[in-house]
Amino acid sequence: MGRIVNISEAVSIALHGMVIIAQSKESQVNVNDIAKRIDSSKFHVAKVMQKLAKEGFLGSHRGPAGGFFLIKDPKEIRLIDIYETIEGKLVVTQCPIARPTCPFHSCIFGNITIKMVNEFKNYVERKTLADYINHY
Repeated sequence: MGRIVNISEAVSIALHGMVIIAQSKESQVNVNDIAKRIDSSKFHVAKVMQKLAKEGFLGSHRGPAGGFFLIKDPKEIRLIDIYETIEGKLVVTQCPIARPTCPFHSCIFGNITIKMVNEFKNYVERKTLADYINHY
């Protein structure tokens, strides 16, 4: 449907999983540990973490003793980068449902949807994984 910010389960897994990995005192964190902490399917967690690894945020070791680890400094990984890796580019549009024409003179939503997306975008552009180490 629309162009309002979508925080899908995959985005939630990606953001929470990356914070868990960044906070870990261990050299790596396995999928089962992440899945248990965020109460999600280990298969979905594995798929999301593999995508983040493919995009250069994480490294991984396979096998029973394997897991994921950061390959970039947490200060260099913004939440927007993680979000856009999963959902694609976050674009602010005039119409929340991406209609080329509106049947009304002015949008029935006013500017609230644009404000919401801009506020979300500004927040995730400012925040890095480093902001969440030792805070949660």
